[in-house]
Amino acid sequence: MDRDPFKEYIKETEPGKRDRGYAWRTAIGLQAVDGLKTSDYLVDMAIRNIEGDITIEEAGELLNSYYKEKPNLNEVDRTEEADKVSLRIAKILSENAFSFTPNEYLSIHKRLFEGIYAHAGKMRDYNITKQEWVLNGGTVLYGNALELKATLEYDFSEERKFDYKNLSMDEIIHHLAVFVSRLWQIHVFGEGNTRTTAVFFIKYLRKLGFKATNDIFAENAWYFRNAMVPANFDDVQNGIYETTEYLEKFLRNLLLNEHNELHNRSMHISRLLKANIEGGKANIGEDRNRFVKQLSTIDRKVQDKTFENILSLFDQCGKSTVFGRSEVERITGLKSTRASGLIHLMSEVGIVEPVKGQGKGKYRFK
Repeated sequence: MDRDPFKEYIKETEPGKRDRGYAWRTAIGLQAVDGLKTSDYLVDMAIRNIEGDITIEEAGELLNSYYKEKPNLNEVDRTEEADKVSLRIAKILSENAFSFTPNEYLSIHKRLFEGIYAHAGKMRDYNITKQEWVLNGGTVLYGNALELKATLEYDFSEERKFDYKNLSMDEIIHHLAVFVSRLWQIHVFGEGNTRTTAVFFIKYLRKLGFKATNDIFAENAWYFRNAMVPANFDDVQNGIYETTEYLEKFLRNLLLNEHNELHNRSMHISRLLKANIEGGKANIGEDRNRFVKQLSTIDRKVQDKTFENILSLFDQCGKSTVFGRSEVERITGLKSTRASGLIHLMSEVGIVEPVKGQGKGKYRFK
């Protein structure tokens, strides 16, 4: 979806089109939390629904027929999942019905992923870890599988008892950030946890009286997901403590129409370590210290994904391993032209140097 066909509908004066446009744009945007993209067919069908040419139920029937006629897709191509889950999210966001209960949370997961995951609507029965880009491959401590039901019910019970009366908006946003980050951290579901949490949270915000109908979720779904990580991560030895700072910026944009910059790289652990290094707090390798400082000279010039790729290269190659375009392609997944471009950028800003005697086009980090 290079051109966003839904953005204009968000500005639409006709309430029905505006609301449907928001629901579809958010639904499709949320697929980014799992790196998924929808098909052009779904986008065309969504526009027909927004324009009132077909109902969302008819859209669902058309989508099911479309995939019945297509060959079975392998597990790598998850476009069918992205399309079907997007439609289901749009449908749920178009409904007024909602109850603030654990059962509603489980029900949303079932509605989103039924026929896609065997465990749709079910709590996971195994413990998990996930390598987080934000943590340089580290992991958040997720809820124990044996305690999921009790933990979920406790969090819901505490939130139901919470009194928002007489709180400032700053206090309300901080509390909401803590609530949704804790709900996400339980990680009730093996897959689809963030998308389910986002849909549930949007519905809950509406219950509290917030409109939450701008395009922040659609444009910053990956940021929303990554902001959950520092909200649930401590590394006391290196002076890093959990913070909802980044999630609160997201919520302020969503609920107060502020314009805080939402950059994924601002959450990367290297930034926190860099700040602590300069304050004499962190205990990490000398090479890593210097590299983090070098990155501070270029990180305003590159996109989040480029920043991520450079860190991945350094983590695998360090300062001693010589690499060329083929290694960059393997480590980052970039195609040859973009891999060459990344090497050129790193050379241009002075964080890598050419190596002679190793063949043409070989480099290493300085």
